[in-house]
Amino acid sequence: MQWFGRRESSNTEDGSASGGRGLALGGGVVGIIAAAIYFFTGIDPSAVLNQVQGNGAPQENNQQAIPDTREKKFAKVVFADTEDVWNKLFSDMGKTYQEPTLHFFREAVNTACGQAGAETGPFYCPGDQKVYLDLSFFNELSQKFGAAGDFAQAYVIAHEVGHHVQDLLGLSARMEQARQQLSESEYNKLSVKLELQADFYAGIWAHYEQQMKNVLDPGDIEEALNAAHQIGDDRLQKEYQGEVRPDSFTHGTSAQRMYWFKKGFETGDLKQGNTFAAGDLE
Repeated sequence: MQWFGRRESSNTEDGSASGGRGLALGGGVVGIIAAAIYFFTGIDPSAVLNQVQGNGAPQENNQQAIPDTREKKFAKVVFADTEDVWNKLFSDMGKTYQEPTLHFFREAVNTACGQAGAETGPFYCPGDQKVYLDLSFFNELSQKFGAAGDFAQAYVIAHEVGHHVQDLLGLSARMEQARQQLSESEYNKLSVKLELQADFYAGIWAHYEQQMKNVLDPGDIEEALNAAHQIGDDRLQKEYQGEVRPDSFTHGTSAQRMYWFKKGFETGDLKQGNTFAAGDLE
């Protein structure tokens, strides 16, 4: 991806939670963060949820600046590009895109969704409309998950911005309502559809990124598809648990994730991304 020297988003901030260890989850999207833990680490979310600090006060974020490394500058350029694309697409729909904030942190961070550690991986919090990113995850993505390349990183950021798009369209509120009403297995089915739609939106972004800016390099889409493959539920469960349990999927199989990203990229048509209406999800 040709990114060096291009506009960096100004909707960014730094800050890490001070003191304490573990993960104190709270607010209305515990399921989303727990899913992210499994999604990026293969760890059973219940093992992490057992670390919840039930009686602890929220910890403040230390606003110490994180150096402008190559990875940080790249993330800010990608975030700026998501702003450009989604502002256009929302305008085309007669809507106003409310730009989210990209929050960089180290090790731990306090959010409107609770306190999370770096082991959570990148995530979006609807409560404050921020995408949270510990830049050390980019090394994990390449070394642990076998998803190297700058566009693999761009895919992850675009996926989280996809959740913001869902939030603006009212899906986050509906998911939270469903989480309170459905069984775990039924909610997991909805969670898969939500995540696959975020993959579709990441593909939509890649489509217009190329159309509007012509900055993709040969092999970029393959890097994104490889990342989608490497972090599929079935592949992660097989590697970390030794067996595949479809009833506990939260993000979709490798094939599903690749399919929906590719569909978004190839069509550029938002109307084709209704994963909730798709039966077998392909």
